[in-house]
Amino acid sequence: MSPTRPDSIPLVLASASPRRVDLLRQIGIVPSAVDPADIDESPRRQELPPAHARRLADAKAEVVRARHPGAFVLAADTVVACGRRILPKATDARTARDCLTLLSGRRHRVLGAVTLFGPDGRRVRRLVTTVVIVKRLSASEIDAYLASGEWEGKAGGYAIQGRAAAFVPTIIGSYSNVVGLPLHETAALLRGLGFAWDERG
Repeated sequence: MSPTRPDSIPLVLASASPRRVDLLRQIGIVPSAVDPADIDESPRRQELPPAHARRLADAKAEVVRARHPGAFVLAADTVVACGRRILPKATDARTARDCLTLLSGRRHRVLGAVTLFGPDGRRVRRLVTTVVIVKRLSASEIDAYLASGEWEGKAGGYAIQGRAAAFVPTIIGSYSNVVGLPLHETAALLRGLGFAWDERG
């Protein structure tokens, strides 16, 4: 059965990420519209990873809310952090290699910020942290992963839902958060503001 949404108030996902659409579908939610905010996501000087994630999720939600008055608007941002350092989204192989080399043999944090506006203007937020441990990667493993192209556009240069799963012996916290949206917390926010969907599947 296809997921259905019995309420009449639309849900707009403020994201360009197909992964977030897929994750919402996993729990039976199909957004009425997907409208990316297209904001500047550059970190500010000395901005720490949690503050960066929260700021971007809030900014995306604000921009898209202005375009969809009276709707539920859901926005999220995912930040990969190694210590105080915010890792970039990999747009070229060199950046991806630098990220994987840095993460090799270490633990890092994935910070998922979620902002939800209700149709009445109420705003609720969550910040979810998942710890990810990456095994020590050989040069050949990094080369093979780069050749796959899976790293393109991914924060930290990897996608845990793909080939990089073989690099991760342990995660502590939400797996869906690492993929792109913490589902438990997102569902709780939606319920809290009165958004209804058919949870029977």
